[in-house]
Amino acid sequence: MVEQDWVGERFAEHQDRLHAMAYRMLGSPGEAEDAVQEAWLRVSRSDTGQIENPGGWLTTIVARVCLNMLEARRNRREESAGALPDEPHASIRPTGQAGPEDEALLADSVGVALMVVLDALAPAERLAFVLHDVFAVPFAEIGPIIDRSPTAARQLASRARRRVQGAASASEAARSAKREIVEAFLAASRGGDFAALLELLDPDAVVGELRGGREVAAFFAGRAEAARLALVDGVPAAVWWHLGRPKAVITFTVEDGKIARIDVDTDTDQIRELDIVVLPADDKGRR
Repeated sequence: MVEQDWVGERFAEHQDRLHAMAYRMLGSPGEAEDAVQEAWLRVSRSDTGQIENPGGWLTTIVARVCLNMLEARRNRREESAGALPDEPHASIRPTGQAGPEDEALLADSVGVALMVVLDALAPAERLAFVLHDVFAVPFAEIGPIIDRSPTAARQLASRARRRVQGAASASEAARSAKREIVEAFLAASRGGDFAALLELLDPDAVVGELRGGREVAAFFAGRAEAARLALVDGVPAAVWWHLGRPKAVITFTVEDGKIARIDVDTDTDQIRELDIVVLPADDKGRR
């Protein structure tokens, strides 16, 4: 009983970190919870008499559970590849509904682009990168988890890092381009510049029940006086403020350099959960 209590206390002490680590390796809060639960089952049945580093021991167990889950996921994808084509990654975009632990590794800077890259990595690459670059686990400890030498683990992490950095650069470029489009749209809307709005909008642009670039341009002409450029969960958007509080969030879907869809969210509860960073001229000011 004393040993079981010791195990439970050590697990509770490290549980938040283990869950964060599992999430960043698996990219799914549900799967992360499953991994931590599976790790607990293994831990509770283990002989802990020789454990000198509980944190490292628990990290190893969770990492191995995650590695097995990643390999099983990869096998399922390979088995189904011949039956159905993969969904194009371009159709995936941030929803802005994730909680504190529901953002992928470095999501503030690379968002969905990073998730696409991580999903494309081999399980051992993903594990080596996340354990070392995010949780500072030495390669000497990572190697045995993935059945590689420390040198091989270092090479795997390095290769994954290069791909992630490339995704970060591409994501930042896309975000910068979208910001310019949103900023131009707001300026044209405030000034009632119908021609400029029409130039920014896709001919088949959609806003609620409105369909077509001309209808959308006519609707927004002269209507954005109180809207401010902002990052909403890291994505360029616009926010309408009233009495110091955000009352509406306007998000833009950009395709081929044109605004294809505009969504306006006025749900107070949903807006409260969003991370809103106002972008005035000096790029400062946070909700």
